[in-house]
Amino acid sequence: QVQLVESGGGLVQPGGSLRLSCAASGSIFRIDTMRWARQAPGKQRELVASITTGNNRNYASSVEGRFTISRDNAKNTVYLQMNSLKPEDTAVYYCNVLGLGLRREVLNSWGQGTQVTVSS
Repeated sequence: QVQLVESGGGLVQPGGSLRLSCAASGSIFRIDTMRWARQAPGKQRELVASITTGNNRNYASSVEGRFTISRDNAKNTVYLQMNSLKPEDTAVYYCNVLGLGLRREVLNSWGQGTQVTVSS
């Protein structure tokens, strides 16, 4: 399958910025869509942003205008630039990849998550 390593989380003040990175490795033939989701304590996991191989982007309404998702296909890496952070953005952020493995099996893999805490 795929190994996903997220990085870039941390503690930031309201109004601050962070950039998350997720690098995919393993038995990958093709990555089609890369997504970020988040889960706050006591809350359901929610999709935050997605990007296709053609760079079509989609955002949750709660983050649109503040977050930007991008990808580097050559590096199998997806990024999430988070600006104007709010306390309600506090959550564990997870990377998700959708694609095909080397045997053309469907891949739907999740990383272990990186903590983002927005607090003064």
